[in-house]
Amino acid sequence: MRTILITGGTGLVGKALAKQLVEKNYEVIILTRTLKDVVTQKNISHALWNVNEKQIDINAVKKADAIIHLAGAGVMDKKWTVEYKKEIRDSRINSSELILNTLKNNEHKVQIIVSASAIGWYGKDKQEGHFFTENENADPAFLGKVCKEWEESIEPATTMEIRVVKLRTGIVLSEAGGAYPEFKSSLKFGIASILGTGKQMISWIHIDDLCRQYIFALENDTIVGSYNAVAPKPVNNKTMTLAIAKIVKGTFFIPVHVPQFVLNILLGERSIEILKSARVSSDKIKSAGFTFLYPTVEAAIMQVEKK
Repeated sequence: MRTILITGGTGLVGKALAKQLVEKNYEVIILTRTLKDVVTQKNISHALWNVNEKQIDINAVKKADAIIHLAGAGVMDKKWTVEYKKEIRDSRINSSELILNTLKNNEHKVQIIVSASAIGWYGKDKQEGHFFTENENADPAFLGKVCKEWEESIEPATTMEIRVVKLRTGIVLSEAGGAYPEFKSSLKFGIASILGTGKQMISWIHIDDLCRQYIFALENDTIVGSYNAVAPKPVNNKTMTLAIAKIVKGTFFIPVHVPQFVLNILLGERSIEILKSARVSSDKIKSAGFTFLYPTVEAAIMQVEKK
């Protein structure tokens, strides 16, 4: 497999993944809604698609040996209004349908689809010490339902003899965006903001390890179905926050708890996810032979801060 087609390739994970793929001598085609601000890069080209209009560059699809499906509206980007919840859901399911219909109705050489999913599949921790594994049912709350539909939307590719892998991704640690800058945003004022009690467990992954899991899935034919894309050692919010603070500020910070009611006011329904404790297991991907560059949160933060 030499040519990889990426949906959602202009996002945080897509950019980092495209870079790693090129370093391994893959050709990358990124599907985008506009070519206006495209920057020319070696071994990376761009092609147009529009999910709402059900349009996609057929030639780009025909060139692909594999598809990495990352497209989807950001879960925490906006308030969860009825309209935005619909966008979160539809952006994932409708893009999957466009991909599958295109493959069904055109000659192609796609051998594998690796699709993003999320640990929103799981609810809150059931009991102390319990780790969620891939064989557990989806949580009936909003994100659990979205993740279930998301994974189901790409599964019909298996009827076309395409190998399908779904990576249930945890909180991604990257200086380039996502949750990490939010964790450290108050440190510029010398404050380490612990959310709620700080006891809620965070299942996280360094962005380099996440990208490596996508490539691991591409390159290993035995990888099939759903896998948790999380580091082996989840930590609670307080541990994460203080670890970042110590590495960024040394001893020059003050820990401050942000009360739950304040988060409820600021984030609305999204605060459920911020305050939810979820220990998620990485045993399945490790048993398949994947090794983590950053298995501990301290190692991950040190790399992110390059200290």
